[in-house]
Amino acid sequence: MFKKLSFVIILFFSFPHFCQAQEKPIWKNSAFKVYRDSIVQGKFSSKAISNTEITSNYESPVYLAKSPAVTFKFSINGKDNEMKPGVDHHINCISSNTETPIIVFGKQFTDTTSFSADQFLQLNSTLHLKVDMRAVFEAFKKDGFYTLYNGDKLYQSDFKGLYVAGATEPLMWDFDNLFQRDQLHLTDNDSDGIYETTITLNAAKINNDLAASWKLSRDISSFPIYESDYTMSNALYNMAIEEMINAIEPDSTFRTGKEWAGVWTRDISYSIILSMAYLQPRVAMKSLLRKVKNGKIIQDTGTGGAYPVSSDRMIWAVAAWELYNATGDKDWLQQAYQIIKNSIDDDIENVYDETTGMVKGESSFLDWREQTYPKWMQPADIYESENLGTNAIHYQANIVLSEMALLLNQTDVAIKHKAIATKIKNGINQYLWMPSKGFYGQYLYGRIYKTLSPKSEALGEALSVLFDIPTTAMQNAIIAKTPVTNFGIPCIYPQISEIPAYHNNAVWPFVESFWAQASAKTGNEKSLLQSIVSIYRPAALFLTNKENFVADNGDYKGTQINSSNMLWSLAGNISLIHKIFFGIQFKKDGLQFIPHVPKAFEGKRNLKNFTYRKSILNIWMEGYGNKIDSIWLDGNLLTAGFIPSNLIGVHDIKIILSNNEISGYINEVENSYAPPTPSLTFKNKIISIQNKEVGSNYFAKRNGRDVPMNKNGNIEINVNEYAIYQCITLNNKGQQSFASEPLAIFPSSFLNQYEIENYAENLHSNKGYSGTGYIEISKTINRSFSIPINIETDGVYAIDFMYANGSGPINTENKCAMRTIKEGNKKLGIMVFPQRGNEEWSNWGYSNTATTYLNKGLHNITLSFEPSNENMNVDINKAMIDFMRVIKLK
Repeated sequence: MFKKLSFVIILFFSFPHFCQAQEKPIWKNSAFKVYRDSIVQGKFSSKAISNTEITSNYESPVYLAKSPAVTFKFSINGKDNEMKPGVDHHINCISSNTETPIIVFGKQFTDTTSFSADQFLQLNSTLHLKVDMRAVFEAFKKDGFYTLYNGDKLYQSDFKGLYVAGATEPLMWDFDNLFQRDQLHLTDNDSDGIYETTITLNAAKINNDLAASWKLSRDISSFPIYESDYTMSNALYNMAIEEMINAIEPDSTFRTGKEWAGVWTRDISYSIILSMAYLQPRVAMKSLLRKVKNGKIIQDTGTGGAYPVSSDRMIWAVAAWELYNATGDKDWLQQAYQIIKNSIDDDIENVYDETTGMVKGESSFLDWREQTYPKWMQPADIYESENLGTNAIHYQANIVLSEMALLLNQTDVAIKHKAIATKIKNGINQYLWMPSKGFYGQYLYGRIYKTLSPKSEALGEALSVLFDIPTTAMQNAIIAKTPVTNFGIPCIYPQISEIPAYHNNAVWPFVESFWAQASAKTGNEKSLLQSIVSIYRPAALFLTNKENFVADNGDYKGTQINSSNMLWSLAGNISLIHKIFFGIQFKKDGLQFIPHVPKAFEGKRNLKNFTYRKSILNIWMEGYGNKIDSIWLDGNLLTAGFIPSNLIGVHDIKIILSNNEISGYINEVENSYAPPTPSLTFKNKIISIQNKEVGSNYFAKRNGRDVPMNKNGNIEINVNEYAIYQCITLNNKGQQSFASEPLAIFPSSFLNQYEIENYAENLHSNKGYSGTGYIEISKTINRSFSIPINIETDGVYAIDFMYANGSGPINTENKCAMRTIKEGNKKLGIMVFPQRGNEEWSNWGYSNTATTYLNKGLHNITLSFEPSNENMNVDINKAMIDFMRVIKLK
């Protein structure tokens, strides 16, 4: 009898949720369940022992049941340049030690070894790769260059290294970042032309990535104290407050994450908007000022050398405004106003598109090129894209500047920037809204003629709602119809195949926090509740506020980079309590309460020691819903949920909610992948698709407009006119691929090419140029030069340049060169010459394009460095220019 009783006791305490089987979850779906004090995901669970302690048994399943089939390809200089897209090498790693035969670079190898369905990749398997590069080096010796699969020439002086990309960790398809992993770098130590490396696949690590428990260890009493009937919510709030304290560096700035040192413009700005403006205003101010140089906001390192390819730095302005509203600091208002004005003045010159009214530059925070853009897009192409999230930011930055100007009695500035904001808003609604889907497309993209990508972009959709860019009806549609998966709203949808999880195929808690706020704003309780639990689940199971997780399975492993104690993630977690449950909204003249408590979280809650300017508020709330039945300040009934900014001292606030029933709708979908991007070939007046897939449909575009295809699925064209052709794949789910790389067809007589060395000084001659050489442009050399051209017929013309920029890699740093192009005194636009590879000065490519109407006769085209053309490096703004093209469009 004693033995049986002992067994029962052991069984009970071995399963912390044994008694929970009878408890009804407050939320559930097919992936996980949420209870008042715990979260359960399959065999894993997390339990809040108290408001200050959580336990979790979560272990990443990333090492389990991996296929031994490994797909890979080689990469020169971290680019996808060995074989055409979709053609890869294949090896089956059945044993714990596998060695490939010598694979000839550029020739596909496929392993024919078979394996059974129950065979998996063993832990700590090693793969030794060998690739024959002798043909490449023989071509270098004979011709000075090697011709890549797509016809591009790789010059010997530009060969920097050989890497391997692939689908199995630590392999990755993120070519731009292969250099970050030593195992992926192949070397030829004996100089025999055979490059080798050994990679450990499915590496088993000691399970110390996550703690088994969290227990509050810091004094958090100086910050707002939260209590409710929901122990898990209380504990996660306390954990986030503790992690906020952990994020403060000795110099009183915020650290971005445990694995991310320093201050980053977008990270700190989004974190401040979410909750750091009022929790740590002085640290927030100091952190924002760390991202100012020469009186202007810094655009962090990014694609092609950052600004202006990346242009989302203006989120700084929104954060600065939140700081002012939270603190009422007049000195901060004056300082921030001038910084914002200086920055927008440059942006007007460099990134504003007069045709659409919108702003150019890559997606805000989604700054890893191939994670959200098609592979064919170069940084110059990304500069020309016009993105939802980035445009929402610029809209709000102009609204902020207008509001600040009014407070500072700068009426003319206020009127000007309100008008600019309206222009951006109108452009977003005209060019990005998709009535058939009920949400915005991610961006316009292409060359000269642009196409809308129909992917949803979670952050941009949320910001547009929060900033009131769409109408109320459109806002409701966005929250109800934007695709949401089991583990939350992914950054984009549908996903991109053969691109690893990071921005692609991932959920970011800080984005989910903005989505939660947008859901609350529209009164969509179903969407709000799913957002809240999608933030709580990973924080509870991982026992930290991670940077991101995989949309497919909710796991923190499998994304390219991840960090614990992530500032914007924890800031978003805190904002659920302050800005949604209590509905605290900072206005320039006071504090507005607009609470939304989902019925699943009904009950009593309190928030004590909440500092607002010169007052300390203790707030009690009960009920649920998004309507206030009554609100009292120090026992006095208020007619509206508004507290004036001049309140001083300690005050008590009591809020009774109306218990109004709210429902809502969400577009729950399985996470899925868009079809691959097609590629086009041109022969005998026919354009055909090179990589057709069985079961897919295709449609074509000519100059951005739909054009019919013939019965064979080809495009018949008129070769006597200028036109750009693209093709898009449509799968059986109605999902579109990216449009193919634009294919321009026109008579040779439409093109005039001008060798720059004939019009400027400082001649260079290295490799790959046309004519007799090329010239350097920098801040001291050829700051301005003019090219006389003769136009034979009136019409619209496109102008671009062949250039090289080896000042840095394609995906990081801040040395994008840019210049202003003019025809006489008329500004035609901004020409960008982004980085193309570190020290790759023979890696030639085209800049973006300026289009203009030119009358018949002589014209002077000038390329000049203007004060607004400063990049973020300031010192280095350099490129090599080979020739200028002038092409007649119509």
